[in-house]
Amino acid sequence: MVQWAGLLIGLQSVSVVQAADHSWGYEGVNGPEHWAALSGDFATCAAGKNQSPIDLVAMVEGKLPPLSLYYQPASASVIDNGHTVQVNYAPGSSLTLDGQSFELKQFHFHTPSENHIRGKSFPLEGHFVHADKSGNLAVIAVMFQEGEANEALAKIWSQMPSATGKVVSLNQKVDVRQIIPAQQDYYRFSGSLTTPPCTEGVRWIVLKQPQTVSASQIEAFYQVLGHGNNRPVQPVNGRLVVSS
Repeated sequence: MVQWAGLLIGLQSVSVVQAADHSWGYEGVNGPEHWAALSGDFATCAAGKNQSPIDLVAMVEGKLPPLSLYYQPASASVIDNGHTVQVNYAPGSSLTLDGQSFELKQFHFHTPSENHIRGKSFPLEGHFVHADKSGNLAVIAVMFQEGEANEALAKIWSQMPSATGKVVSLNQKVDVRQIIPAQQDYYRFSGSLTTPPCTEGVRWIVLKQPQTVSASQIEAFYQVLGHGNNRPVQPVNGRLVVSS
């Protein structure tokens, strides 16, 4: 796996840690089906065999341990980087996985969802991006279904950047524990970044329990970008998806 520590310092995206070439997008000639042709650095987007997102269909029951999360409220800033709305989270929150500590660096959103669960797509998906000291990535994915407004997201949405590239420092701390579900059963598989350069070796955790978000909150996110920002599901290629 490529070491991403340096790239994560800038936190310019993660599902979506970006390469230097910013010409990729989600529509037309720069859309997902053309990513590999846009730059030699993006070759893995087409050649990779463990790409994300996927449709989680054939799961194997496993004795996976409960998630070991140490999250606390933190100062945060929000940026519209042209590909998503991303919340950069101050140090101090972490996930312990495979005996390693992964620090929460940022979280961002995709509409509609990138991963599917048994063929079902959700209107919004959050990616909570963690990195260990070597730059290896672990991503917790949270699905959002339409329902009651999400109060935790409302605090962030109310300070959404007004222009691409603009950074807004939130006027109150964010508590990520209020965004992810309390029920944390999950699916796990090995995948990739869902944006160029599509680097593989990312540890993916998809929580089974969705959160709710209102129709107006979904629309507000969509209007900031002006388009959807989901990569289509990729071939599983025999990968094992384990269910806790």
